[in-house]
Formats: sequence, C-alpha cells, structure tokens
Amino acid sequence: MFSSRSLMPMPFRSSRSLEPSAPPLPTLRSAVLALVTLPATLALLTGCTKTSEVSKQKARTEVEMLSKAAAVDVDEVRRGLPLGAKQLEAFFADEKAQGDAAAAKEALNTARGRVQDLRTAKSTFFLIADKNGLILRSDLEHDALATKNLFAAFGELKGALSGKYTETRGSMPEAAGVRGRGDGQWAAAVPVMKGTDVAGVYATGWSWSAYAYRLENQLRSTVKSEAAANSTREPLVYVYVVVDKEAYGAPISPDVNAKAVKESGLLGRATDEAVVDTAQEIEGRDFGIALRRVPALGRDVAIAVVRSET
Repeated sequence: MFSSRSLMPMPFRSSRSLEPSAPPLPTLRSAVLALVTLPATLALLTGCTKTSEVSKQKARTEVEMLSKAAAVDVDEVRRGLPLGAKQLEAFFADEKAQGDAAAAKEALNTARGRVQDLRTAKSTFFLIADKNGLILRSDLEHDALATKNLFAAFGELKGALSGKYTETRGSMPEAAGVRGRGDGQWAAAVPVMKGTDVAGVYATGWSWSAYAYRLENQLRSTVKSEAAANSTREPLVYVYVVVDKEAYGAPISPDVNAKAVKESGLLGRATDEAVVDTAQEIEGRDFGIALRRVPALGRDVAIAVVRSET
C-alpha cells in the first residue's frame, strides 16, 4: 500500500527560479581598464610578428659571414702582391720596356697569372707605376689610369718607396666602379726592386662600390639556395661597404637604402668586431639592418646587410 504522504503533490516552483542568473554588469573601472590595455596588447602582438625582427636576426648572421670573407680577400692581396712584384723585376730592369704600353700590359698579366693568390684576388685593378707615382699601365680594358699619379690619390702608398708593403684608401675617379655617384677605393702597393734600389711600384685594389656588388652577389647566391632548399620565398638583400660617413653599394642599389644605413648610426655603435643591428622601415617596407666593422679593410670601415622578408 502506498503511503498517503507519497501521493502528496510536489510544491509549485516559479519558472523564474529556473532561469540562469544574469551576469553582473561591468563596473566603470573594469571597462576603462580594458580600453586602456587593449592598444598595448595589440601592439605587443604586432611586435611579435614584425618581419623586420626576423630580417634583423638573419642579417646578423649574413654580415658575419661576409666580414670573414672580406678578411680572406685582404689576406690574398697581402700574400700575393710581394710575390707578384718579384715577377716584375725583369720589366723594370729594362728601361725601354717601361715606355712600351704593350710590354707593360704583358708584364702585368704575367705577374698576376703566376701567383695563385693574385689570380683569385677580388681586385678591380692592378697597375705598375714609376718611383714618382706615374702610372705606366693598368690592366683595365680602357686604361684611364695610365699617366695619372698614384700618389696623388693614395698618398700613403708612398710608403712602398721605403721598401715595404702598404695599404690605404682614397679616391681616384678613373678607378670608380659606378657612374653618377661618388666612389672610393681600397688600395695596396709594394716596391719592385732593381738590385738593392726601388725601381717602381706594383699596386692593386678595388672600388668600394664594385666590392659591395661582389659581396651582394655572394649573399644573394646563398639566400637563393636556402630559399629553394626550404621552399620559402627569397628575401630582398643588399650589401653596403660603410667608410666613415659614406655607404657604398652596388651600381643598381637603391639610394634610399644607402641613406638608411648612413643615418642608422650603427657604425658609431659598433665596437671592435661585434655585430650591431636595427629594425627600420624604408619606404613603407620593414627591413632589418646589421653592421660589423672589418679592421682588415681599414679604420672605420664596415660591411652592412640590409634585408627584408618577402
């Protein structure tokens, strides 16, 4: 039998009690706080994904690689030039040959061809000059250097007359590697002996713009291979040689990039051979710039890589 208690109806409950409680309205303080912190949060998220940060880090590695390559290039000249001068002693021993342009050119080609370091040197010119600095002949196809005075453009190369290897930098328009803009050169010279006396000077060097172009091609070859191996898009890369307050780039490099490198202040921040960098926007595009001093190229000379992901 059922208990009468079990048959009693359940107490009535209002449907309102079954509705979920409404969340409390935000306070004025929390609303204001959300508005204030939102821009900072968005900025943080954006900063984490800026491609210039990626470019900057990759440019650091690349400028380190190129700087080491530059030191190797200078070492080739330092080893090879004195050996090449030995090959020129027969030419300077023959006074008649010194007035013969064809004989001078042949002597230049022979001196370079017989020395391995000179065959692989990155020089954009080789030349021979007399004791007064008068250039007798260069290996340029159109020899605009002949009859110019080597010491007028590179005064410190007079040190070769004292019998020693000498390096310096200067500017000779006829040795420029670019038209329509300023250029300068790195140069080295050694004496050519005739017995115990200095008979002439053997010199070589490269223009800053032409050298930057060579380094840029080297870097582009590397990043192209990396992009192909990783199935990624090839980045934009530019290389500049920074000398004092100037930045020299390849003949077709954008002037705005050179200006950005000069105005970045990186050379002033760089000490010893440490790499310094910055993220910078150039004409609406994010770039990373890295710079490293290269003492082998001279005081206040550095290499800079300008990179942007695509």
